[in-house]
Amino acid sequence: MNKRLIILGFLILAISIIGKLLFVAGKNIKIDDFHKAAVIFLIDSSKSNKDMLPDEIKYVKSLCAILDPEDEIKILKIEQSSYLIYEGSASDTSSISKSFEEYTKDSNSGAAYGEALKKAFEHSLTMKKEGYVPAVVVIGNLANEGDISKQINWNTLPENVQKVKNYIPELVMMFVYAPPEKLDLAKTKLNPVLGEKKLIVANKASADKANRRFLSAIGR
Repeated sequence: MNKRLIILGFLILAISIIGKLLFVAGKNIKIDDFHKAAVIFLIDSSKSNKDMLPDEIKYVKSLCAILDPEDEIKILKIEQSSYLIYEGSASDTSSISKSFEEYTKDSNSGAAYGEALKKAFEHSLTMKKEGYVPAVVVIGNLANEGDISKQINWNTLPENVQKVKNYIPELVMMFVYAPPEKLDLAKTKLNPVLGEKKLIVANKASADKANRRFLSAIGR
């Protein structure tokens, strides 16, 4: 009888110890909160960037392919003006392809990057209210062409980004496919505002490798 009580006591003690260990381990496990992303693509379809456009379209599709089905994207083309050519799921490959084929086949001179960024920030603020983590991806050579009022003002852009960040602290921006001197300008102007982890720049040679950094920046 005493032997049974001793064995039972050891079993109870062992179960208690294991239970406590599991409880402590469970408390230390961090469950990552999934946040839907809203990625706003700005793609340059102007005359000066036309040769790069096929590769850039492939890049957009490659980035969409690694996003989550719950993520939303918007695509704005950049020419003399900037306007929305697609919005919806990142996984709707067919509709994305059709939008590119229909609305980027004819190019005009000029590249309204400033206008496009303004619209992208407006979309970002809206999507933030809808519960998304916004990111703006600028794809093109960043050339200042056409109507000067629609070009990027690099002197005022940091202030404008800071205003957006006041409402969207987690804002992510990425510039890809621009020449190194333009990417350096973007980095110099915006790094003090966005920080190293939330601002990503990559030229044509390193664009694919930037995808991993982008996913990390949006919390994946």
